[in-house]
Amino acid sequence: MAEIIQKDGTWVFDGSALRLTPGRDKNVSLLRKELGELLVPLAALAGISFEQGKKSGRLRLRLRDGADPLLHATGGRLTEPHDPYQLLVESDRYGVAQYFVDEVRNALLLDQVPSGPVDAYLLPGPAVPLSVSAGDGIASFDGERVRLEWKWQAEDAKSAAGPRTLPVADIVAVEWQPTVGLENGHLRFTVRAAPSKVPPKYDPNAVELWGFKKDPLMALVAAAVQARLPHPSAPAAVEEAGPAGDTPAAGAPAAENDHDALLRRLRELGELHRSGVLTDDEFALAKQAVLKRM
Repeated sequence: MAEIIQKDGTWVFDGSALRLTPGRDKNVSLLRKELGELLVPLAALAGISFEQGKKSGRLRLRLRDGADPLLHATGGRLTEPHDPYQLLVESDRYGVAQYFVDEVRNALLLDQVPSGPVDAYLLPGPAVPLSVSAGDGIASFDGERVRLEWKWQAEDAKSAAGPRTLPVADIVAVEWQPTVGLENGHLRFTVRAAPSKVPPKYDPNAVELWGFKKDPLMALVAAAVQARLPHPSAPAAVEEAGPAGDTPAAGAPAAENDHDALLRRLRELGELHRSGVLTDDEFALAKQAVLKRM
């Protein structure tokens, strides 16, 4: 087992998975604290590195493309303070950090873990239910539905429409964009049969973000929803069309793929419960949400 303990957090590797626990230091970002402890299976890793600096260094994990719904939903736009896969290392622990890297790399080689993309999420995403208030709205998610409520700062077009409830089954995509310079960020849901091209400021399916402290927390909502959408790299259901003019075959393969995905989700939840990541209550709620979708 390899372990490194820092003010920024604690990383532990037991040979099959890495347990990443954020520190309690005041400099640890709110997003990492709210996300809490992560259990990253070795199979989700594409690599690990350690970068030394004069006063401090940084451990970095590189996950396989498609392994984590948080990274997918944020499109790699999480900055360093908020990235849970980075750890700030003090200069007197450089030797420990290098040993940690060597242990993980050796395990990747021994297990012959490929570094390529995956077609199923290997991490479960943030726990639900969760609710975040930032920008011009409040986004809540219970595992089945997203609810958007508007603050007094929201544009009249949104306020007049009132709160929005979006079932996961109606959501085809989710995107989180941070505020950059003078350009505002957003959390946007693309809804089936009702795509919107209007700016987030006026889009009733989007929360506009202005660059304040709680904005990154909206990424947790995005990731929790993303974890429950079909994986973007999952084998697509093939519909065999008949001669011209014939109706395509029924989408039974799609239904089977959805069922298989839900079964995989149940197995993942069971593993997280057995490993202690999920409490009994959290496991029961998550399991109930999956069973309802079946």
